[in-house]
Amino acid sequence: MKKIIFLGVLGLFLLGSCNSKSGSANSSEGHANCTGTHDHEGDNHEGHDHGSEGHDHEGHDHGAEGHEGHDHGNEAAANSHSDEIIFPKEKADAAGIKVSEIKPGSFQQVIKTSGKVLAAQGDESVAVATVAGVVKFRGKVTEGMNVGKGSPLVSISSSNIAEGDPVQRARIAYDVSKKEYERMKELLKSKIVSDKEFAQAEQTFQNARISYEALAQNHSAAGQTITSPIGGYVKSILVKEGDYVTIGQPLMSITQNRRLFLRAEVSEKYYASLRSIGSANFRTPYDNKVYELKELNGRLLSFGKAAGDNSYYIPVTFEFDNKGDILPGSYVEIYLLSSAMEQVISVPRAALTEEQGHFFAYQQLDEEGYKKVEVTLGADNGKSVQILSGISSGDRIVTQGAYQIRLASASNAIPAHSHEH
Repeated sequence: MKKIIFLGVLGLFLLGSCNSKSGSANSSEGHANCTGTHDHEGDNHEGHDHGSEGHDHEGHDHGAEGHEGHDHGNEAAANSHSDEIIFPKEKADAAGIKVSEIKPGSFQQVIKTSGKVLAAQGDESVAVATVAGVVKFRGKVTEGMNVGKGSPLVSISSSNIAEGDPVQRARIAYDVSKKEYERMKELLKSKIVSDKEFAQAEQTFQNARISYEALAQNHSAAGQTITSPIGGYVKSILVKEGDYVTIGQPLMSITQNRRLFLRAEVSEKYYASLRSIGSANFRTPYDNKVYELKELNGRLLSFGKAAGDNSYYIPVTFEFDNKGDILPGSYVEIYLLSSAMEQVISVPRAALTEEQGHFFAYQQLDEEGYKKVEVTLGADNGKSVQILSGISSGDRIVTQGAYQIRLASASNAIPAHSHEH
């Protein structure tokens, strides 16, 4: 009895299952499948799987295609910022990054050349030997040391020279001529000697006196002392300890370094432009610093009207105050400043970087974003460079710390972009 009840319940369950399927499929097909054999139920199951496969392909895969479309949009957004360099503000402040808004302004046309810094006339003097003898330095005398007027530099000893000590010889000559002069003076009163003989004796005495007083003034047991003719700095030492020198031989060069000459050598092709030159900037090789003559009370002295016999260059000479540590005798790069050009885009030299002969600057896009831009250069005045293309008025350009931005660009890769503008 229980078995009959169980079979009846099972039949009702199968019938309900067939009815539910027939609601979603063709009613006749569902009815046929329900009244079929077990094999037909297997066929129906395969049909259901096929429908499921169709559902998976059309629905789920289609959704995946929609997801791929979303990724493609993110990729396009990232590519649009692929040339941007991210440099956080706190790091920029620590690195000393400075940004300036570029505006057109006045810019002076420049002729770039080379030249030399020279001591100005009257600001340099030479100490020479007043006697012949052997040189001995008075203390530690070195180039660049500060000396006052009359400071002892060297002593020249003539004690072992065959001619003898010139001071002693001058003193003997002075004593002899003095006695002869006094004798002639007494004889002149008695008209024993003529006026001509007395005048000759007086001339000999006066010459001997002048010579002796000049030598005896700086004479000591060590020899004849040579002093500095002016106050200033020892520019160059022309002799060594123990050298033998003759009368009039240069020993040391002393310079005051207060006024200096800047002598530029300009190619003949710029001769027509020389009349419009008014000032200059120059860069020294020992500190790589650019000096402006207008800040050093500089002025143009002259420019040559012809090239030298052995040169194809025309000299242009300026004079200026030595307010800095400028070394006379040094060779420098010179930027001759000619007529001014108006409405010129220019940037400081520090704003530029070079890569394989091309020049670049870095434009600030926002607080943390920068962009590398290639620029075409024009005239160069030593501090700023004219920009012919690549930068426009109003652009915010890195004027200090461009090298740090360049280093950041080498390691800064932007991910699927999260930086917002």
